[in-house]
Amino acid sequence: MELRKADFGPQFRWGVATAAYQIEGAVEEDGRGPSIWDTFAHTPGRIKTGENADVACDFYHRYREDLALIREMNFQAHRFSLSWPRILPEGRGRVNPKGLDFYQRVIDRTLELGLEPWVTLYHWDLPQALEDQGGWTNREIVGWFGEYVEVCSKAFGDRVRHWMVLNEPTVFTVLGYLQGRHAPGRKGLSSFLPAVHHAALAQAEGGRILRANLPEAQIGTTFSASYVQAAGPTWLSRMAAIQYDAIANRLFIEPALGLGYPWRRAPFLHLLRPYIRSGDLEKLAFNFDFIGLQTYFRQLVRFDPLAPATWAREVPHEERGGELTAMGWEVWPENLYHLLKQFAAYPGVRRIVITENGVAYPDALENGQVHDAKRIAFIQAHLRQVRRAQQEGVPVEGYFYWSLMDNFEWAEGYRPRFGLVYVDYPTQQRILKDSALWFRDFLG
Repeated sequence: MELRKADFGPQFRWGVATAAYQIEGAVEEDGRGPSIWDTFAHTPGRIKTGENADVACDFYHRYREDLALIREMNFQAHRFSLSWPRILPEGRGRVNPKGLDFYQRVIDRTLELGLEPWVTLYHWDLPQALEDQGGWTNREIVGWFGEYVEVCSKAFGDRVRHWMVLNEPTVFTVLGYLQGRHAPGRKGLSSFLPAVHHAALAQAEGGRILRANLPEAQIGTTFSASYVQAAGPTWLSRMAAIQYDAIANRLFIEPALGLGYPWRRAPFLHLLRPYIRSGDLEKLAFNFDFIGLQTYFRQLVRFDPLAPATWAREVPHEERGGELTAMGWEVWPENLYHLLKQFAAYPGVRRIVITENGVAYPDALENGQVHDAKRIAFIQAHLRQVRRAQQEGVPVEGYFYWSLMDNFEWAEGYRPRFGLVYVDYPTQQRILKDSALWFRDFLG
């Protein structure tokens, strides 16, 4: 199927996505406070390459030229996050005017270029001062987060129409509070379970605050998603896949839709009950205008009685026989189609936007150019799956590629390159990859 921009419809939004901690740098400039990722990245052994994001892509100083690259590629929108510790250095209370000023300049430049700012309020960089008080395991974080949302909505709401409350709550609770692979590096159900419940409460509370302050805004939140398949035909494999799917895809969207937690699919979630107070289940619900789906690969799982909680163990990507990315992830474009169908089946889901989808390959700079034909093929294959879902009635209304440029890939360091723009980190030179030129022509 030949891809044409017009086939996706005139209202379909095309954009790129970034996250504050991964690109901004300037971690000690203009009053910014430390985040959990500053602490984590400076702890020996936490980042595979031993690197940190103190400088990252230096977007803090280079935002004007970086935003111009988005316009040059003919995108319409930029999804970016606000740094909570840059705006509220202690997480609450004192507001940092220089932090607000920076994002005012970013938003002004975005609009000046004719781009739409799509703002994510929380993309994992929790102020360290709040983590010192328990972070997402402390119920008070719902109020702390609400204060932050109040500040941001009042500061930027006159020019920002599209808002996303949380970025991938399943990922930051599982990796950060259950497995310890991401900041703040905690492990165990005693951290994970309260973090899940408080994040779900904060997701809805953030939506309510935005709605009250900005009644004309388009309010969403984003979910990490992976189509879950059983690795075998047995009843045990299917049961394992159902439980795995409950955590991977249903844990946060179903409470938001008023369906409560997916207790029946994943019985171990009954362990959440000690953290749930009277009235909480009603407070979990919020009528979002759209949901963001973020996906990179499918989950192929098999039954394993030794696997904790779900009795499901993911089949390693290298055992599946397909192409692998620089992250070691399987390339399987149909994953996107099946996820769109699955999430569109919820009665409360009216609009879906792909707020992240992309791929890392070991890009190399050759004579001032980056030839990334495999990334172009990846994008085209996934866009065909978006169009396939559209043709079957799925209300998918946008696609944001991850990411605008190569950046600090969390615990992986700088080795994986997801960007359309190549970043030469020693010089901070930006170079449009062939995939960026493809988008420029496709969207032109």
